[in-house]
Amino acid sequence: MERRTAADALKAFEDHLLHERNLSPHTVRGYLSDLRQFFRPAGKAEGEPSGDPQTPLAGISAGDIRAHLALLHRMKEKKSSISRKISSLRTFFRYLARRGWIRGNPMEGISSPRGEKHLPVFLTVDEAFDLLDGQSKGDAPGLRDRAILELLYGAGIRVSELTGLDREDLDSENGLIRVRGKGRKERIVPFGAPAGKAVRDYLETAVPAAPPPGEGTPLFLNRFGKRLTARSVARILDRHLAQRGIPKKIGPHALRHSFATHLMDGGADLRTIQELLGHESLSTTQKYTSVTVMRLLEVYDKAHPKAKGEKT
Repeated sequence: MERRTAADALKAFEDHLLHERNLSPHTVRGYLSDLRQFFRPAGKAEGEPSGDPQTPLAGISAGDIRAHLALLHRMKEKKSSISRKISSLRTFFRYLARRGWIRGNPMEGISSPRGEKHLPVFLTVDEAFDLLDGQSKGDAPGLRDRAILELLYGAGIRVSELTGLDREDLDSENGLIRVRGKGRKERIVPFGAPAGKAVRDYLETAVPAAPPPGEGTPLFLNRFGKRLTARSVARILDRHLAQRGIPKKIGPHALRHSFATHLMDGGADLRTIQELLGHESLSTTQKYTSVTVMRLLEVYDKAHPKAKGEKT
């Protein structure tokens, strides 16, 4: 077996993620950051992981993995962060084993810590309607902002999917958009009449000088005529939450959570919500069941006369 180093493997793995799995540059950077922490050169600082990019792959053992994880625990990293890093290492070494670069997989027998369960943050129906109905300005920024918020809530798409939309992805007549999700997988998502009207008003009034639809023509533009970024969308949401007096500190992803939670409350089945959200696994979608159950318990506790054990 040819002697290969960790540095060789990291470069090959990066190419694999970008060109074979078609992951986004942001996701690839996350993987590589986790792996480089494991392969950080020895002696940089006391207590840091002692791996080395020039270490032969054959020299990496399960003991090295466990030592690294023990260090992460001593550094008081969150369980969710450790779980993510274990996942990155597992994907990396599985890739190497598949290519025949290592004889045994050092991740075998390494399990992830039991994760802390965090329920999604979402707006109530009243808060969502207050946020959207409050977009009354008819100027160009106001029309754009309303279209953005209506689509995030009305279609349940990720902010990266929204900013990646092109004009030709929009089918206004049938109320559909084509979005590119994780791994650049495409799916067709419906949106409601209010979102459709908001997008039409934006396109007809706010961007009359925009070029006709063509390949790669961004749907949402900033004031310089360039594609809007996810950070700009977050600032837009922050501003409108403050203007409407909604006392929640949330990001654009919370509108996606709100979309799914309100569908669940309205009786939609998990499989349908899974398809709309573009989740590969149904277990990812099942967290919205927990949200709904908790809300039922909250209503019961507030409304039922025997909920708190009152004596009759």
